Amino acid sequence: MKKWLWLAVALVLALLAWTAAGPYLTIRAIGDAVQARDERALAKQVDFPALRSSLKAQVADRIVREAGGRAQDNPLAAFGLTVATGLAGGLVDAMVTPMGLGAIMEGRRTWDRIGARPRPSGDGTQVQPRPLHDAEHRFESTSRFTATVHDASGRPVVFVLTRRGLNWKLSDIRLPPP
Repeated sequence: MKKWLWLAVALVLALLAWTAAGPYLTIRAIGDAVQARDERALAKQVDFPALRSSLKAQVADRIVREAGGRAQDNPLAAFGLTVATGLAGGLVDAMVTPMGLGAIMEGRRTWDRIGARPRPSGDGTQVQPRPLHDAEHRFESTSRFTATVHDASGRPVVFVLTRRGLNWKLSDIRLPPP
């Protein structure tokens, strides 16, 4: 009977260890996929529909906040606001790609990566970037994990991974405040 009890305890501990290591393994897999520009491998690690939806909502909210009360008073401004949020949604769709995610994860602008060249190091040699390499990690709950990097201006960009079953996926990016 004791053997079965020890086996059950060992299985529970192994399951907990696997669940706790999951976000770190996912971050490593995302970094490897971005470096290799392997869209299929990245798609396994990222919940693209949830990520796009979240980013569209954040961008639309930022546009509405910037417009303020002026857009509510003027029908032409309200129309312009609708057009702007629609265009921003299209831009989000274009940005949520392996190259775009790689640039954001490195804390750089996407157009800096368009040349697809590794950035030079201090001694002139080419350095292959490692997405989320220097991120600050934190469990927010048993099914939510964050990795925070800082953009070129030093503002935090938070990557949120969520757990479904035993699998972790990138499902949200919290953009820094303006």
